[in-house]
Amino acid sequence: MRYVVSSATMKVLYDPERAAEVQDRLQRLRADSPRQWGKMSASQMLAHCAIGLEAALGDIRPSRLFIGRVLGGLVKSRELGTDAPFRRNSPTAPFLVIVDEREFESERSRLRTLIDRFAAGGRVGCTTHPHTFFGRLTPDEWGVLMYKHLDHHFRQFGA
Repeated sequence: MRYVVSSATMKVLYDPERAAEVQDRLQRLRADSPRQWGKMSASQMLAHCAIGLEAALGDIRPSRLFIGRVLGGLVKSRELGTDAPFRRNSPTAPFLVIVDEREFESERSRLRTLIDRFAAGGRVGCTTHPHTFFGRLTPDEWGVLMYKHLDHHFRQFGA
């Protein structure tokens, strides 16, 4: 099944095929997988992605960023309106920055559970709380964003 966002067919994390794909890629990831860019280790990246999903599910409710209030709406269609992957070294919201080292297997298990929850919840499982940068998102935009975010970081570590 495909979901329509901004008149284009997009990959969303609700799609069972996409959820299975990211779970497979998550399973292939190793604690010592070398990063292709950025500063995070693989375990920090897993924690970072888990926090992003917690925000999408409404488990946490981070505040809007000032820069997002100014630029978020302008950037949203460019980032969420196509299947193009996110660019390397994009800015990260402070609540998503992981500075301490994490235990790889526990973070992988946490992320696996959150991916399953998000995919199973579908559109109705998404938060209505605004994204910190983009502002209000439709459930399909959340689905696109979560897929693209996971894809971005799995590519970062070759998975």
